[in-house]
Amino acid sequence: MDGVVVDSMPVHEIAWTKYLESLGIDPGDVAARMHGRRNDEIVMDFLGKTADLSEVEEHGAAKERLYRKMMQEILTDQLVPGVVTFLTRAQSVPMAVASNAERPNIDFVLDGAGLRRFFRVIVDGSEVARPKPAPDIYLRAAQDLGLAPENCIVFEDSPVGITAAREAGARVVGIQTHSEELTDVQIQVKDFQDERLHTWIAQQRPVEIPGGTHA
Repeated sequence: MDGVVVDSMPVHEIAWTKYLESLGIDPGDVAARMHGRRNDEIVMDFLGKTADLSEVEEHGAAKERLYRKMMQEILTDQLVPGVVTFLTRAQSVPMAVASNAERPNIDFVLDGAGLRRFFRVIVDGSEVARPKPAPDIYLRAAQDLGLAPENCIVFEDSPVGITAAREAGARVVGIQTHSEELTDVQIQVKDFQDERLHTWIAQQRPVEIPGGTHA
């Protein structure tokens, strides 16, 4: 979702900076510590690995409330270019949101931008034991869709997410929302308006899974 459906990372970065400064904590290079990671990991980076779980959860929730307040008026402007048209064209295809984000943030984006209707499955980071770069969240999404991971295409904007998708066995499209070069992907595009993406997708074919499904 973040960096793929909505270009939210700059707002997340500002929200983390403001929130940490309100606690008297130097945010440092917060962008490098947040990309593709769950909130509990980020909070423990700043508070220490021995921080109380309830404290970690509350800090994460408080920061996300600040983020949603900041995004409220600009949400539709921050959608990745072409994503609504792309989802509309692909709406007959089983699609899922698989995100490390907290469920309130996922609901905020899907409902605020009117995108929930496109997704048959939604999996958030709290529903799996291991966050990205472990493949758990993509394996769970594929399972809930009733598809073999090898016949799924994952759209990712972060190295840890790409690692998770590849470990799951999926094909990966890199969405270069930011300047960072993405590696180990089948194709990299700036956004969903790139015609190369549509050409590549049209060339994809299902693979037979021994003892399973090719769907």
